[in-house]
Amino acid sequence: MKKQLYLLSLLVVILNTSCKEEQLKYYSYSVEQVYPHDVSSYTQGLFFHNGNLYESTGQYGETTMRRVNLPNGEALQKQPFDVQFFGEGSVIFNNKLYMLTWMEGVVFVMNPDSFEVIAKHPNRHQGWGLTTDGEFLIMSDGSSQLFYMEPNDFSEKKSVQVTLNGHPVPYLNELEYIDGKVWANVYGKDQIVIIEPKSGKVVGLLDCSGILPNSERTIRTDVLNGIAWNPDTKELFITGKYWPNMYKIKTKEISK
Repeated sequence: MKKQLYLLSLLVVILNTSCKEEQLKYYSYSVEQVYPHDVSSYTQGLFFHNGNLYESTGQYGETTMRRVNLPNGEALQKQPFDVQFFGEGSVIFNNKLYMLTWMEGVVFVMNPDSFEVIAKHPNRHQGWGLTTDGEFLIMSDGSSQLFYMEPNDFSEKKSVQVTLNGHPVPYLNELEYIDGKVWANVYGKDQIVIIEPKSGKVVGLLDCSGILPNSERTIRTDVLNGIAWNPDTKELFITGKYWPNMYKIKTKEISK
């Protein structure tokens, strides 16, 4: 009898624990405003800092770091990089601007005002997306892993595998940290995954299908990539590589 009561109480604990796990939520979007976006920008990193919009762009010979005028999409400030570097994700942490490179094994550290390079750190992974939780720099490398990097020297402190219903989610790309969750583009998909950073579990899916009309696509138009959250205004922006538009969107939870 005691053994049966123990097993019953253990089952209750397990069920209660399962119920406390965050359930997968699905989101749609509505477009609140459309802004011009420079079609020469192969968008890799996109973020707001102190009300300013920053964008890092890729491709060999096209890599730049930019401060962007949101209303017209033009670069207020632009720093080009040598043809040997393919720029990737970027973020500002502790008044330093970090920009990844794809396969060159270099992380540029810049003055956020002048874009002057003040340091370089090695990176043993491919560089894809970059954001921060206020303690670490969080990086993607195109796999299903998120890497937590020490800002002072870009050494790896830990990693977590991102999973959806127990399955790894590969091709994690541009990242944004929003209200305690990591939002990530998935390369080649019109979908953004919302990740619980400690467990790596995907807790939300935002379907961005159809946001860029076919009529505005050209042979050069590339994938959805670029998530920027303005913490001052609580506004969310998305764009893509060589896209003509940037979109301010509002998300809405839907049933699935």
